[in-house]
Amino acid sequence: MRTAHHVETVRAAEAALMTRLPEGALMQRAAAGLAAACCSLLGKGRVYGSRVVLLVGSGDNGGDALYAGARLARRGAGVTAVLLGARAHGAGLAAIRAAGGRVTEDPYEALAAADLVLDGITGIGGVGGLRPEAVPVARAARGSDAVVVAVDLPSGVDADSGEVTGEALRADATVTFGTYKPGLLVDPAREYAGALRLVDIGLAATLPSVPDVEALQHQDVARTLPAPAAESDKYRRGVLGVVAGSERYPGAAVLAVAGALRGGAGAVRYVGHAREAVIAAHPETLVHAGPPGKAGRVQAWVVGPGLGEGPGARVAVAEVLASDVPVLVDADGLRALDPDAVRERAAPTLLTPHAGEAAALLGTDRAAEEVGRRAAVRALAARYSATVLLKGSTTLVCGPGGSGPVRVNPTGTPWLATAGSGDVLSGLAGSLLAAGLGAVDAASCAAYLHGLAARRAAAGTGPITATEVADALRGAWQDVREP
Repeated sequence: MRTAHHVETVRAAEAALMTRLPEGALMQRAAAGLAAACCSLLGKGRVYGSRVVLLVGSGDNGGDALYAGARLARRGAGVTAVLLGARAHGAGLAAIRAAGGRVTEDPYEALAAADLVLDGITGIGGVGGLRPEAVPVARAARGSDAVVVAVDLPSGVDADSGEVTGEALRADATVTFGTYKPGLLVDPAREYAGALRLVDIGLAATLPSVPDVEALQHQDVARTLPAPAAESDKYRRGVLGVVAGSERYPGAAVLAVAGALRGGAGAVRYVGHAREAVIAAHPETLVHAGPPGKAGRVQAWVVGPGLGEGPGARVAVAEVLASDVPVLVDADGLRALDPDAVRERAAPTLLTPHAGEAAALLGTDRAAEEVGRRAAVRALAARYSATVLLKGSTTLVCGPGGSGPVRVNPTGTPWLATAGSGDVLSGLAGSLLAAGLGAVDAASCAAYLHGLAARRAAAGTGPITATEVADALRGAWQDVREP
């Protein structure tokens, strides 16, 4: 699992560690890891004679770049430092000159011939985009044929929020130190970071045991997903109830059931007005006219996709919330939600809004939720005492109460922004709830598999439909279990 910590936490941990180390030792550790990563990116045998340009700002990231550049120069690289700050790290400058590197005031000639560019313009304390004088240099670096490597994080992005409020330098790879920074895992900054590499500088001993942000990886999901045992039957594997669809939106029911059937539960009970469409598409589904309380025993409910906004939707949501099993509420169900009914539940509740629905639940505007997504998911989880999965370019999950780490989902594709994909996700997450996963794990594993399935369906080339995402879920399970 990738874990990330806020800037203030990182600074405090670095300060505590530096009291135990000789002066400058921490920067040397970072520079050694950075130089090793650059050697790997240049390729075996290509360091000697390669041309490396260092974009050096006033902060410690500039010092890291200079010391790493000195190591590369000692291995035979031609290294040129471009000073973009009001001052540069003095000892780092001395090191680069002693190793045979040079300092230039004209960056453009060096950038035009560069094989690799180290971006050490700003560090984790940077606010806003690049300063105007750095913008043309950053554009020249990005316009060159060089591999651009960000030092700790791309210059111009916000380390904590992931916001990009001005010009930023997009990297091919980011080498970060000690721990991931939240912005590296959250869009839009995530798109600027490229491939991520974490360098261990000994910070784990002084960091808090609970991170601010975490992101699952294949092995985490594989360990968490349910798997039937020899004695399993369909009821022991869990039964999911789905209350979705209407005469106007029967497809939402079909798609939610599709996600549910591929989510690991042993059986799916459908309740609603789209029974004929559901049974035609998925004959293995157990259908019932309703109400939900008379449909039979379930281990979890999904309610809301395609219900519409009539009084029947509010009644269905209220009845499902009155049950004693985990409940996932999505789409139209969120508009019919009674906050007190959610807060009073003993069993887990999982809410799955997109930004517009989150804004309505919080009484704010959508633009505010898009900008402050991590704050929004925490606020929703605290207000409703529920686990919240906030859909978006980076899907976020937060446990009830709003405390603890926020999980960010690293999988997906922009092609996933298509009608019905959220219905598939709801069914999938609900099925994992019915199979016995906790709400945070069910939500984050579902988002992970959903994103993998979308990548499979798109194959990186073009548009996909929600049905194709559902069809690709089996392959996504296999990718995780047998990478």
